[in-house]
Amino acid sequence: MKVLVLTGPESSGKSWLAGEIQQTFGGLIVGEYVRHFIDTEQRETCYADIETIARGQLAREDAARAKQPELLILDTHLLSNMLWSRLLFDNCPAWLEPELLHRHYDLHLLLDPAGMPWVDDGQRCQPQLQQRQEFHRQCHDWLQLHQQNYCNLSGDWQQRRSAAFDLLTPWLAASCRQ
Repeated sequence: MKVLVLTGPESSGKSWLAGEIQQTFGGLIVGEYVRHFIDTEQRETCYADIETIARGQLAREDAARAKQPELLILDTHLLSNMLWSRLLFDNCPAWLEPELLHRHYDLHLLLDPAGMPWVDDGQRCQPQLQQRQEFHRQCHDWLQLHQQNYCNLSGDWQQRRSAAFDLLTPWLAASCRQ
């Protein structure tokens, strides 16, 4: 099983690209638990919710891992939970980063917000490109600091798709030959 993570700021094309990847290469997508949480609770999140949100994301990921798909596509993972917690509440549950580092992820696609329109879907809160670029920088810095395998994707919708497919085609083919 190969585990692919799409990460980066809101409104950078993660969910769209996850769907494109699944449509072409197959695999199982794990969506963002926080979207379900907000839809269910119908309120703004608070710091007390972070643990519930992070554990919900982990439960979804673990359930998908248990199915052992050849390709597991994570629309997000604990890195986003951790960074949002720090951004919104200047705090983060102590267990979250060690848990993230304990898990194995084969490849992260880090999506740059530049070139992508911000779409207000009722849950997003960073309409300014500068805000999303700062979140992207924090993702990048964390991935680099912790020596995670990642590739930055930028450009318009088609450029992101092409760059991802150019990277994933040989990467996935190599796993079939092993």
